[in-house]
Amino acid sequence: MSALSLEQRLATLDWSSIEQQLDQDGSALIAGLLRPDECQALGSLYPRGELFRSRVVMARHGFGRGEYQYFAYPLPTLVAELRERVYPRLVPLANRWNRSLGIAVEYPPRHADFLQRCHAAGQQRPTPLLLQYGAQDYNCLHQDLYGENVFPLQVAILLSRPGQDFTGGEFVITEQRPRMQSRPQVIGLKQGDALIFAVHHRPVPGVRGHYRVTLRHGVSRLHSGRRHTLGVIFHDAQ
Repeated sequence: MSALSLEQRLATLDWSSIEQQLDQDGSALIAGLLRPDECQALGSLYPRGELFRSRVVMARHGFGRGEYQYFAYPLPTLVAELRERVYPRLVPLANRWNRSLGIAVEYPPRHADFLQRCHAAGQQRPTPLLLQYGAQDYNCLHQDLYGENVFPLQVAILLSRPGQDFTGGEFVITEQRPRMQSRPQVIGLKQGDALIFAVHHRPVPGVRGHYRVTLRHGVSRLHSGRRHTLGVIFHDAQ
């Protein structure tokens, strides 16, 4: 897969199986979506402050420990391409989820058209981000919403090498079902792996139709090293 262009890599994937996995677990793993050289190139952008619109130190806001930066427009080519090419493959599922939950929102097939909707509503700031964690850093459970217009799926791509660049730092998702205790998922990612997951909720079939399950995600504490992650969020922020 790695010798192919990003579009070719995406075209080789079994999106029906990915959709089934998202229906089942609220997340789906794409192994090795990005090449090691692409991961290294993206991670190396972190010190280049001119590429970003803002920097957040998590401890200052009670978000955990570590930091992240939101890219400014224009986005780096690969980040923009991920947004543009992954989004339309997720639209059918996103629209089906909304119908199941009785949400009267239909997402357009093209990401550019969805961004126009966001921008018209005042959500004009780009949301793709790079996250950086060091030893003892972690990310509290949270949701990436940013405004009224929310696309219900997003992508996280691990740019560093677990066991070599860092230890610890697993991706964590929790799922809260009505009148039940939270269900955790701890997902081991390798460099270049992409995890598609629900932003804030998803439908689950029950005896009286579908009900809404709330999800949050975070990162467990790093034991050593440094970890970079790319977050691809499809809606923009207010």
